[in-house]
Amino acid sequence: MIRTLIIEDEPAVRKEIEWLLQKQSDFNLIGAATNVADALILIKSTAPELVLMDIQLTDGTAFDILNQLEEINFKIIFITAFNHFAVKAIKYGALDYLLKPLDENEFQTALTKIAEDGANGLAQQQQQISILKSQSLNTEGDLESRIVLHTLEFLQVLQLKEIVYCQSEGGYTNFFLTEGRKIMISKPLKFYDELLPEKWFLRPHQSYLVNVLYVDKFLKSGTIILKDKTEIPVSSRRKDYIIQHINHIE
Repeated sequence: MIRTLIIEDEPAVRKEIEWLLQKQSDFNLIGAATNVADALILIKSTAPELVLMDIQLTDGTAFDILNQLEEINFKIIFITAFNHFAVKAIKYGALDYLLKPLDENEFQTALTKIAEDGANGLAQQQQQISILKSQSLNTEGDLESRIVLHTLEFLQVLQLKEIVYCQSEGGYTNFFLTEGRKIMISKPLKFYDELLPEKWFLRPHQSYLVNVLYVDKFLKSGTIILKDKTEIPVSSRRKDYIIQHINHIE
């Protein structure tokens, strides 16, 4: 039985989580807290293996809890109403999260993943949480920011400046990185278009996302030439956007 805590300040949501959790035979609810102060006490006294953690609490945030813990020896699933900056930080770390209102199937899928993974991956999660914390403080995003790419075999930690360009391949995204590296991720390009900072990443075509750091020139005939001579097509309706963006590169 996986020892589980709930940290949630909305009574109705907390009751719903408890109800959904009761349906999962591998999980044992050992307590619940509604604020940062009580959550810290409960985590330290009960040694949970999983914490279902709301982002926004009455006296602070989930980030405040994580920042005050010396060690995080438990898995985390964040639960939140949509908050652009919080969700973006979580996505940068490739951590699990659920949006309110909760979907029962998504809840079950998230817990099944935790049960199958067991105690594995805690060391990786530490790094993911480190990225989440730094991203939550850096809402604009810069090229030194780190991001976790979640493949089927591993978690790849990168700085944004290592991403040369991304290319859509069906529901997948190919990341072309510095030093000739390439990684395929099972998420669509739209996911990364919304995640990566527009200041640094251009969308010249529905199938491409380009790091401006590696743009050498823009041919007005409709092609971006990268510094490694890669040619990226520019759709006709995006030409003005590309010209404007390139003119404002710092």
